[in-house]
Amino acid sequence: MRVNLTDRELFARNDFWGVLAWLRDNDPVYWHAEPDGPGFWVISRYDDIVRSYLDHESFSSRYGMRLGSNPAAVSAVAQRMLIVSDPPSHTQLKRVLAKAFSTAELAHLEQLVRTVVHTVLADAVASAELDFLDAAKRIPNYVVCMLMDIPRSDWEWLGDITVEAFEGADDQARSTAHGEIFLYFTELVAERRKNPGEDFVSRIAREHKATDFPGQCHPLSDEEIAVNCNGVLAGANETTRYSIAGGLLALIENPEQWAALRNAGAPAVPRAVDEVLRWTVPAVHALRTALRPVRIGGVRIAVGDRVTLWNASANRDESVFADAGRFLVHRFPNRHVTFGAGRHLCLGARLARLELAAFLEELIECGVDAELLDAPRFTASNFTWGLRSLPVRLVGPTPRHRRRSRQSDDRRRSRQSDG
Repeated sequence: MRVNLTDRELFARNDFWGVLAWLRDNDPVYWHAEPDGPGFWVISRYDDIVRSYLDHESFSSRYGMRLGSNPAAVSAVAQRMLIVSDPPSHTQLKRVLAKAFSTAELAHLEQLVRTVVHTVLADAVASAELDFLDAAKRIPNYVVCMLMDIPRSDWEWLGDITVEAFEGADDQARSTAHGEIFLYFTELVAERRKNPGEDFVSRIAREHKATDFPGQCHPLSDEEIAVNCNGVLAGANETTRYSIAGGLLALIENPEQWAALRNAGAPAVPRAVDEVLRWTVPAVHALRTALRPVRIGGVRIAVGDRVTLWNASANRDESVFADAGRFLVHRFPNRHVTFGAGRHLCLGARLARLELAAFLEELIECGVDAELLDAPRFTASNFTWGLRSLPVRLVGPTPRHRRRSRQSDDRRRSRQSDG
């Protein structure tokens, strides 16, 4: 088996699953050489991946969390940006940032999400024929822009520049896009310092972060706020749009599962959400750097070695998931690692689940059927991966579903007025 997980075209062709399956069966802790780099370890089995995520004494995130990242850029934000931080900085940052996604905020977030999903899906149904990625990307982008109280005139630009930052034609295009996003949030933070509100940016600007000295704390710096707003925007947009679009494709390709979900209705949605997340796994891998000698699966890892944890492989591990290669909306239990594990469990996991649940419920209620108009196309990335184009025709709803949708709207408005 030829293994080259740095080949972007392997992911654009959606051909990497067989490579990961071969590694799980034959070489689960695989040394991957690089023509222009030091090489890295590929960890492909579920148990090894979860243990590595949980071993914070042996593995660090502050030297980069993905293959292909710019070391200078990582160094500039390490210990200030959540995803490239280790404790205690990571713990201190996450306590501040997580408040906006806490259980206490869920009721407000759910109402916001349902409003956005209802509007976006109604527009998609009215269009009938469309590239569904155009609809899927609007949902997380609109939600996070509303959370941050970003001017409506900037929403589309921010969504487009975020896509460019991860899917640009070359390193220069991606780097330029990241720079533009950082500059935007730097200016936004300065404006919110002068005119604070109750949005995400204003709230974290008022928060204080603990320090290494007991009893002492200080506000987040403008740079910390800007880089973490960038991280929240990117995480929300990339992960959820890929899962929403990938979930629709999975239902189209597995009509018996779509029928099962539709027949079961809203009570089946939570399990279907987790199966969509397991199946689509937008965060294909995560990178860690070894801080001390350690063994994974009996293989010795040296200090400084780069270790890649392949979430996509863990989610298809046959030793953990029965019928791992099948999309099953009623799957339970479903211990996928789409959001990682341990301290670096994705900050926006609750919000992503809310958005996916609202999408599937709205899809059931509006009663549409979807069919492919052309072959789906995938991103050429081994990090954040998913559909880049999904041309579909949406058919329906029937009069019965129109009545049910109106009744659902009435129930939703009643719940909101009661709350």
